[in-house]
Amino acid sequence: MSNEIGFVLWFTGLSGAGKTTVAAKLAPTLAERGHRVELLDADEVRQNLCQGLGFSREDRDTNIARIGYVAGKLAKHGVVVLVAAISPYRAARDQVRVSVDTFVEVHVAAPVVTCAERDVKGLYAKALAGEIKNFTGISDPYEPPLAPELVLHTETQSVDDSVHQVLAWLEASQLTTRTDR
Repeated sequence: MSNEIGFVLWFTGLSGAGKTTVAAKLAPTLAERGHRVELLDADEVRQNLCQGLGFSREDRDTNIARIGYVAGKLAKHGVVVLVAAISPYRAARDQVRVSVDTFVEVHVAAPVVTCAERDVKGLYAKALAGEIKNFTGISDPYEPPLAPELVLHTETQSVDDSVHQVLAWLEASQLTTRTDR
């Protein structure tokens, strides 16, 4: 039996904050609860849907608008869409919010130092050395949400704790129900 409530959970935060990790761990639990679930990871979307876009503000905003469009369409058809995207600019996220019926902004908050420590690709080191231009949190700004529905402090909480926090919020908001009751 499928749960027909579609909505968008938009995970925003710095590279390495844990957006994709939390979303990927959350997805199977939502599926077990009867939701149809799709994870849109910004890196994968950029490779498949947004090829040719760079990292200027305009290109980043275009990328977020495209992801938001796809997420909104899926949500209208009863899919729970988990979006994991840095989405550094508040205005671009707010544009998606107004275009999606049920939009839940999740700020995955971790300081730059923590994100750099987690960086297995060495991107922060390259950005700090000036080898990567327009790197969010180093040479480009990240505008944290002013009033997100949820804030996950992934520097101090485990992935499981973050997932439980999201699930508790979704339950309280009646967007999902527990299956063990």
